[in-house]
Amino acid sequence: MHGQCGLFFRTYAGEAQLFPGRFLKISMLLFFAALCLAPWAMNKYLVSILCLINISVIGAVSLNLLTGSCGQISLGHGAFFGVGAYSAAYLANLGLPFLLVLPGAGAITALTGMVFGLPSLRLKGIYLAIATLAAQLILEYVFLHWDAVTGGSGGMALDPPSIFGFAFDSDLKMFYLTLAVAVLCVLSVRNVMRTRLGRAFVAIRDYHLSAEIVGVDLFAYKLRAFGLSSFLAGVGGALWGSYTMYITPEQFGIGLSVSYLAMIIIGGLGSVIGGVFGAVFITILPELLNFIAQHAGAAFTDLSGALLAMKEGVFGLVLVLFLIFEPEGLANRWRLVKSYWKLYPFAH
Repeated sequence: MHGQCGLFFRTYAGEAQLFPGRFLKISMLLFFAALCLAPWAMNKYLVSILCLINISVIGAVSLNLLTGSCGQISLGHGAFFGVGAYSAAYLANLGLPFLLVLPGAGAITALTGMVFGLPSLRLKGIYLAIATLAAQLILEYVFLHWDAVTGGSGGMALDPPSIFGFAFDSDLKMFYLTLAVAVLCVLSVRNVMRTRLGRAFVAIRDYHLSAEIVGVDLFAYKLRAFGLSSFLAGVGGALWGSYTMYITPEQFGIGLSVSYLAMIIIGGLGSVIGGVFGAVFITILPELLNFIAQHAGAAFTDLSGALLAMKEGVFGLVLVLFLIFEPEGLANRWRLVKSYWKLYPFAH
């Protein structure tokens, strides 16, 4: 008998499948079945972390589309998240149903992102990063001072989202809502990267002059990248606001933008699965440090306070270590693991 080692394709369409091979399809089905059943065996705190992971996945994947795939660095992603949250609150207060609030918040955020993406034609690299940082600061100022729309420093309250009369008024129900939206967003970005649009993004990232020579309209495609990324960020922000049910300006500061940038660096720039890995890692890391600090405090009282104070330092240290030892992120490590088992038991 002859065994088959690796994956073999007869057509380009077969190679471009989202889930090539029967084993991968079955594995994904089993994974999602386990993921859907997992909250029933968890307490409310752990389910809330899963909800935050789902929302973070949307933010990380959307930023990876802009920065990792198109090469347009952004330090204002947290503010775009805020635009989505405030837009959702404003539209919900007008009486619109949640199924219209979610895409409506995304559309408003997309327009905002495209406005701040206009300098991308003339600015590149660190200069574009400074421009998006200016967008972050401008939007923070708007959140704080446009009282008629944002509620100013007092913030805005939201009711639990409701779809066809079914209210998502618990962590368990919000988990399934955020999971469904996160899966749709991840699949959408993965499909975009298989199209002409995605290939144009990669061409711009690799070398903008070469992309322009082969006919890529730099300005149009960069604006599309900002628009798509901001739309998904707006959807994530709307879910964040609906989950917390109260939004304030300080929730969407520069720290949130840096966190999303760290997610895509640790996960792997330009990789959809890397955005997912980075979101999971960065969301769990603070909770893990809190867990260690609490249990260490039982035996060493002074150590507990020191660990809590070192949280930000540990966050920065982890980021530096990844840049040094795994610059391609967790996605590259995942590719190496998959390659090993594809070729097993052969070495090549």
